[in-house]
Amino acid sequence: MRGTWGMGFEVIKPGLLSTLQDEGRYGYRKYGVITSGPMDFFAHRAANVLVGNTANTAVLEMTLLGPILVAHEDMLLALCGAEMEADVDGIRVPLWRPFLIRKGEKLSVHYAIKGCRAYLAVCGGFEVKSVMGSKSTYLRAGIGGHEGRALQAGDHVAVSQTGMDTRVKGSIPHSGSVSAFIRPGYKDNPVVRVVRGKEVSLFTEASRRSFFAQYFLVTPQSDRMGYRLQGKKLELSKGIPHEIISEAVVQGTIQVPPSGQPILLMADCQTTGGYPRIAHIITADLPLVAQVKPGGTLRFREVSHREAQEQLLLQAMDLRLLEAGVRAWVRDHG
Repeated sequence: MRGTWGMGFEVIKPGLLSTLQDEGRYGYRKYGVITSGPMDFFAHRAANVLVGNTANTAVLEMTLLGPILVAHEDMLLALCGAEMEADVDGIRVPLWRPFLIRKGEKLSVHYAIKGCRAYLAVCGGFEVKSVMGSKSTYLRAGIGGHEGRALQAGDHVAVSQTGMDTRVKGSIPHSGSVSAFIRPGYKDNPVVRVVRGKEVSLFTEASRRSFFAQYFLVTPQSDRMGYRLQGKKLELSKGIPHEIISEAVVQGTIQVPPSGQPILLMADCQTTGGYPRIAHIITADLPLVAQVKPGGTLRFREVSHREAQEQLLLQAMDLRLLEAGVRAWVRDHG
């Protein structure tokens, strides 16, 4: 059933790259259709929780520099992720907690002081057409989001009223925020945890040691499809071909092409790859990677599959507790 459309926002300036993303397009990778979705799933989920949305509600992912938007109705918003200072008609608004914007007011989201991507959620969610079960923007295919592309000046982006909790919308925002204790430890040069890739044994012992000993530069050629890393060349053992039979890859897979410079696959990565996979970022640390700007660095630390699973469960528990706290406040003050 289609929801009622609100007026939403008018885009005055779009920012460097502002796209609508829900949790992603699942169930179609066997047909070659990528998942897309947010680069930083933690900030995406937290922003939705703060405004009373479900986890899969579409939000606006903003990269490096945010947009300038004019509200055409009263709305409850939340901004999470990178430290992008934002203001409503010149009055600073908080990060990691909800705030109100009134009809006719202008929201300006500035350059990221720390981190790379921020997420703007609106109570009720942005109203765009779903393509193959998802509202996520896939830029290369031109599907999902707002007309399959990033926002442009002059766009009007509607907001859905369906399922909107009227006890939240238009009320005084709840006093809750996302505690710094549960936020990912965003840094420009994080140490990121990985598990070993299927083809790690194909690399020389020296390259395996080097992979964990050095910092890799995130080059300017990096994007939502993948980060091109630069460091000391990683080499395969003598006689091992650089190209292998293509197999499935996912966000967080680290492949090594013939250049010896790793490629870290991200949210818009392809469904299969034919280069040796030396490692995989653990899911809980993908938000850290998403917030590294071009010019930043990454270093890798190996952990067990058990630790990777434990960290993801702890992160999920933190988000569930945050959601429970917001729902309790709404119930008690509705």
